[in-house]
Amino acid sequence: MTPRPASAIRACSAEALLDTIDRQIIVATQAGLPRVARPYHAIAAQLGVAAEEVMRRLRRMLETGVIRRIGAVPNHYVLGYQANGMSVWDVPDERVRELGEKIGALDSVSHCYHRPRHLPAWPYNLFAMVHGRDRDEVEAKVLTIADLLGTADRGHTVLYSTRILKKTGLRLGG
Repeated sequence: MTPRPASAIRACSAEALLDTIDRQIIVATQAGLPRVARPYHAIAAQLGVAAEEVMRRLRRMLETGVIRRIGAVPNHYVLGYQANGMSVWDVPDERVRELGEKIGALDSVSHCYHRPRHLPAWPYNLFAMVHGRDRDEVEAKVLTIADLLGTADRGHTVLYSTRILKKTGLRLGG
């Protein structure tokens, strides 16, 4: 007998946690929450359950890892932010968590994460997405990050977006 990989076991365990109502909630929310004052109440009315039940189930799915997050995904282009720069940083591995938390807390950074280096061609291990109205604004924000990092910044660059990619996660059939 071949043991299943841990990821397959987690997926099966998560699958076992889902009942019909959970699946209906996922399908109802996977394209986004309704743009109304009380979105969970709207979903509840659509599914014929109490809003508190929808919120309780979503909270449980977050806690168990069935869903990773609930959050707004603004279209930064519509908001006037035309330049998008993924700043990539070479920082000491033993400080990547500490420094990533500091950078991620900046208002100018939409997301920040650790990625493995691929030496010798790619020495960067910390990534931080910065949006600006133009590239000059992005560059100014990147300089702020460099100042924050100080001597921990052993090198960095900025990779600019050339097109918009549609971001979606796994979709369940309705």
